[in-house]
Amino acid sequence: MSTDVWVIAEHRDGAITEGTFELLGAARGLGAASGGHAVAVVLGSGTGSLAAELGAADRVIAIDHPSLAEFTPTSYGAALAPLVREREPRLVLVANTGVGMDVAGGLSAATGYPLAAYVTGIEGDGGSPVVTCQLYAGKIAARVRFRDGRGICTVVAGSFPADAGRAAGSPIIETSGPAAGDARIRFGRLIRPEASDVDITRESILVAVGRGIGEADNIGLVEELARALGGAVAASRPIADAGWLPRSRQVGKSGLRVKPRLYLALGISGAPEHLEGMRDAELIIAINNDPRAPIFGVAHYGADADLLDVVPALTARLTG
Repeated sequence: MSTDVWVIAEHRDGAITEGTFELLGAARGLGAASGGHAVAVVLGSGTGSLAAELGAADRVIAIDHPSLAEFTPTSYGAALAPLVREREPRLVLVANTGVGMDVAGGLSAATGYPLAAYVTGIEGDGGSPVVTCQLYAGKIAARVRFRDGRGICTVVAGSFPADAGRAAGSPIIETSGPAAGDARIRFGRLIRPEASDVDITRESILVAVGRGIGEADNIGLVEELARALGGAVAASRPIADAGWLPRSRQVGKSGLRVKPRLYLALGISGAPEHLEGMRDAELIIAINNDPRAPIFGVAHYGADADLLDVVPALTARLTG
């Protein structure tokens, strides 16, 4: 088993994702501490330009083939599993995204590497990594040691700074061809949220509402507050799933990533999937009637209160 730390690079619309740079920064530190290297693995078709963006890695493995132009779990798994079995990296880091979870689960089953999900911290302890995982929507932090010193981690966005993974460099680039995947599974199309009158990724003030709003009729209270603040209304996934607000307003792993100056979270518990989309906001204020809600772990200010009491009072103060 080597002491290298691998990062499975994720890309979208021809660009490396922010989460990949976060993982690369972590891999550099972990690899150096154990005497290993940070290795980035990028899969796709025409991956040359993508590999060039991964200068923070000591080595880049570019798996390039037309069958990898679009993601499918089987094609990515067939390409990755033989390499992992052959080279035995110490750790494989994958972003905790929809793509990443599909890749990590299949890779764990195919290679026998144990999988730690929802990882927020990794420590190299005497050669056997110890990882911190979020459980029960972030209400419990569990520390897990990989028994044989190797494993796969799906890492929650924002757990590591991205700047360290953006370092300039000229890594060795190795090209590889994939093994044959299961042709029964094919990429169909990417479904994007429909265009909306508001682009929440460009708003400097967002008033986000979650399950704590209770019922659809109460959304109007939040809209009034957003207008008073000069901002826009956003939502957690349960609100979008219920159809109370459009998908274009959804923040989180399966929605949009935002970085406003102010993020006012109303009745949002703070599940890891939601935190991935908003934890980089400059100022986070949370209102929730559960004092143990994980959202308070990332909020700069918070109130243990009923949002249906606070929101009308705050709107009246702003408009009065």
